[in-house]
Amino acid sequence: MLKIENLSVSVAEAPILKNLNLEIGDGEVCILLGPNGSGKSTLLQTIMGSGKYRIDGGGITFDGRDITNLPTNERVGLGISMSFQQPPSIMGVRLIDLLKRIDKDEKKIASLADELNMANFLHRDLNLGFSGGELKRCEMLQLLLLKPKLTLLDEPDSGVDVENLGLIGKEIETFLKEEKPRVRERSGLIITHMGSILDHVRGDRAFVMLEGKIACSGNPQELLRDIKENGYEGCVKCRTQC
Repeated sequence: MLKIENLSVSVAEAPILKNLNLEIGDGEVCILLGPNGSGKSTLLQTIMGSGKYRIDGGGITFDGRDITNLPTNERVGLGISMSFQQPPSIMGVRLIDLLKRIDKDEKKIASLADELNMANFLHRDLNLGFSGGELKRCEMLQLLLLKPKLTLLDEPDSGVDVENLGLIGKEIETFLKEEKPRVRERSGLIITHMGSILDHVRGDRAFVMLEGKIACSGNPQELLRDIKENGYEGCVKCRTQC
């Protein structure tokens, strides 16, 4: 589904991603691990086509189409969407008005809002005064209506309490295999620091990023355990030497 080859990206003339290679198959959910500043969020923003990030080399292919230079709206149209770590608050734009631009079916919106405990937020300004858990649930509500082929999630477990994490994780896992129970038809790339989301979402593969590159890959739970025991560099060193 998604293929990234030799991708190099800079921000304000500073190189961030360096000849990065990554591939995600149909129905595959991948976990992205790495220390702060390693380039994880930059990678997701580049996949979405954010203008802040300049591609200096390499390319991105989605469903067999080169999207390296496509604007964000066209990428969304092809089926790529992203949940942000810190989504913006927009005064004067109600959540319900944004959701109706995605899907005009108000009954569907109301039903999904109930599932995510967001019914009381529909007529509030978008993200204004929302707590960490409320922000994540709001992002999830938008994704459930968009139904993208590829979902990019930037730290869905950060700033979220245990109750909200369970609800969000359940919705993510259900969404990824919604059309056919127990069979995934959608793909995902999820950034996590602590790995809490893995208690609720099954990852197929995990990647460790260091200094703008994919340093190693493996089973998500095994990689997370190695990182907790040996740190990122220790985990990578062990796995590349074994």
